[in-house]
Amino acid sequence: MALVLVIEGFMPFVSPATWRKTFVQILQLSDGQLRFFGLASLLFGLALIWWVV
Repeated sequence: MALVLVIEGFMPFVSPATWRKTFVQILQLSDGQLRFFGLASLLFGLALIWWVV
């Protein structure tokens, strides 16, 4: 969990303007698009865990 916080905090710290612009673009996505990216991230994370273990 600590590593997630480090990764999540990196972009706002290094480049706040780019992070803000990206966040605004994410807010404009439809629910279906957000669900797709959420599912893709979830499956990719599970595949990485399976690969490492």
